[in-house]
Amino acid sequence: MTLSMPIAGATALVTGANRGLGRVLARMLLERGARRVYGGARDPRSVVEPGVVPVRLDVTDPAQVAAAAETCSDVTLLVNNAGVLTDSPLLAAPGTDAARTEMEVNYFGTLAMCRAFAPLLVTHAPGALVNVLSIGSWFTNPAMGSYSASKAAAWAMTNGIRGELSGTGVLVVGVHCGYIDTDMAAHVTHPKNTPESIAEQTFDAVEAGRTEVLADERTRRAKAELSRPGPGAGPS
Repeated sequence: MTLSMPIAGATALVTGANRGLGRVLARMLLERGARRVYGGARDPRSVVEPGVVPVRLDVTDPAQVAAAAETCSDVTLLVNNAGVLTDSPLLAAPGTDAARTEMEVNYFGTLAMCRAFAPLLVTHAPGALVNVLSIGSWFTNPAMGSYSASKAAAWAMTNGIRGELSGTGVLVVGVHCGYIDTDMAAHVTHPKNTPESIAEQTFDAVEAGRTEVLADERTRRAKAELSRPGPGAGPS
């Protein structure tokens, strides 16, 4: 039986909802008829999208994660969008601080949110849990190797959580895409996805019961490269 969840009538929480993709995700949830949308951000005053309920939330702070789960106890759809990119290589970086920051936010922060909200989603099932991942889950750009490591870990974690939640009525969706036209990729000259396209594909997947979003051709090629023999250089 395929799990699916209508957006209309859902109660959602989007992390990192103050700007970029997170703000667009929150806006589109409201446009699609969500009953309530919470927007998590370290500074709740920065959540200014009309209709979105601001929530103070640093996903690396256990106390704030626990408080958010208590405040937003009616959530039926969790979108883990908060992330950080430091543009750090693995060997040439001056130290491991940047790598630790990316792991703390992109992996451990996402895991903390999943652990805090999974019981609520199961209670309110049918529900959905969406993790915004990356083409970097499968392809490592040497200039940002530690980011890719954190997203690869988050992909493995997403697959593991999907297995643990099997049979509970909670859909787990991993969203993979290349560069998005937001502040995070402002310096990038390569083609970029619009945040609206990523948000639309994400919620189409939730409503159709699909567990994976491959949002652009470059990402689809990167996924296909995983099944080929040899080390490979990733997509061009």
